[in-house]
Amino acid sequence: MQCRSSVDERVDGDASDKPLDIAVLTRMKQFREMNKLKKVSLKVIVENLSSLKEMFKSMDTDTSGTITYEELKAGIPKMSTRLSESEIRQQISKPDGLDQKSNPHLPRQPQPPRRPPPLPMPSGVCSAGPWRTSGPPTSSAASSAAASSALPTWSHKETKQQFACKSIATRKLINRDDIEDVRREVQIMHHLTGHRNIVELKAAYEDRHSVNLNMELCAGGELFDRIIAKGHYSERAATNLCRQMVTVVHYCHSMGVMHRDLKPENFLLLSADEDSPLKAMDFRLSGEVFRDLVGSAYYVAPEVLRRSYGAEADIWSAGVILYILLSRVPPFWGENEQGIFVAVLRGHIDFSSDPWPSISSSAKDLVKKMMCADPKERLSAVEVLNLLTLLF
Repeated sequence: MQCRSSVDERVDGDASDKPLDIAVLTRMKQFREMNKLKKVSLKVIVENLSSLKEMFKSMDTDTSGTITYEELKAGIPKMSTRLSESEIRQQISKPDGLDQKSNPHLPRQPQPPRRPPPLPMPSGVCSAGPWRTSGPPTSSAASSAAASSALPTWSHKETKQQFACKSIATRKLINRDDIEDVRREVQIMHHLTGHRNIVELKAAYEDRHSVNLNMELCAGGELFDRIIAKGHYSERAATNLCRQMVTVVHYCHSMGVMHRDLKPENFLLLSADEDSPLKAMDFRLSGEVFRDLVGSAYYVAPEVLRRSYGAEADIWSAGVILYILLSRVPPFWGENEQGIFVAVLRGHIDFSSDPWPSISSSAKDLVKKMMCADPKERLSAVEVLNLLTLLF
């Protein structure tokens, strides 16, 4: 199959609402349930992290960011445990021959990692601001996976305008790589701010406990949830969303940036309106050309799995999203992540099952060109936008 075949047909109508095959419905339900399970799991993790955070804070009496032996000794009896206070004290004071004084042959224990220095912000991004929170900051793991509408909202004291806040706990930034990851995300968001389809970074600053990113509030939620709720997209509606996504990709590539994690969960809707514009978010994995295996299994390009890739990988991911918008199911399936990777590398894309027979050849041809296995033959962002303008 030639990836760059000619396209002559124009689309005059939408795909039919022919009932889906039971196998396709089953896969779609599994796809939805896996995403729900992911969100529930993150919620459980965050709830437990919150309790651990409170436990840590209650023990860290000098607010140094680390817990000394004396603080630990004094704090353990106050925690919820099945051991009595006398049993705890007995265990603490019980000699075990593993201390440095009683056994000089033991290697010296490493010191706890020092708290990293304050994170320097790129020029042009304020280091403080007149903000007021209306909810506690979430953990980095939760805020990265959640839509900005689900993050705590902050309001400007003077204008009362509300914003979403992504808060990253400073104590989680243990080494230089962690700091660089956050710095890169802030710099890239600041670099890209101003595009109508990218979540705007309003301010970035560091307080005593966290690095806070105040961002544009997107009240419409994730595109993934809209896909599940809507159930069916016409070709025109699907290609309109695709046009907005590829516009973001083109803008990023023109600025020397790859997103590397395009998926419906990383596109938000500005409002709940049917024609609400899309907003791209989560640039934690963004950069230029990489060899790391990053991204999400359903949307990862085959060359990423081979650890040698460039900007073309973003076009593949956008093509996968367009496939889902048109057919309601992902093009590659597996019982686990490894199974999905095998299917991606095998490269067989189903265009025969419902509803594909009722979808125009122009739309199918566009998906095929965006998901061409050879990245050198894959359409560029500009070529995709040109075809979308010509055909839809």
